Amino acid sequence: MLMSWGELLQPDLILGGSIISLTPEILQQYNLQGLVLDVDETLVPISSTQASEALLLWVEQIRQVALLCLVSNNLSETRISNIAKGLNLPYFLGAAKPSRRKLRQAVEAMKLPVEQVAMVGDRLFTDVLAGNRLGMFTILVEPMVDPAFAARSYPVRTFEVWLSQILGVSLQALQQNLKNHDKD
Repeated sequence: MLMSWGELLQPDLILGGSIISLTPEILQQYNLQGLVLDVDETLVPISSTQASEALLLWVEQIRQVALLCLVSNNLSETRISNIAKGLNLPYFLGAAKPSRRKLRQAVEAMKLPVEQVAMVGDRLFTDVLAGNRLGMFTILVEPMVDPAFAARSYPVRTFEVWLSQILGVSLQALQQNLKNHDKD
């Protein structure tokens, strides 16, 4: 069955904050055993070459309940490997998301069913689209930005959000799922 663009771009869960707001409880709530993580602006600002202390603590907390793997479109072996080594995580670079190839390799390396692995990223047309195309649970997070550039606009993301809403994607409704899910 073919999915519409709206379905392909619709995240299963939208966090109203950065990846650090993704808790072990949320993973358990959705029966997620693994996370494929985008790197640039999902884990670190594009200008950073290493993870923050907060991110290191988050990885240690999440590692208790889920397998983790980095999958980046970035082609810089030096940058991505430094971040991955700092977090002690396996990684794939040059993913060309929305291609599914490197996501599939990451899921296979985890030896988990694809339905139990979430693709976590800050972009609809790369991270969410690739994850949905593979049948993964998809989680959209707010970009991790360098405070020095926080005032900068993100025209590509702004355009993606605008276009996805035209295609029928809801970017608000799922934030409430987080709070109301327990009442089901």
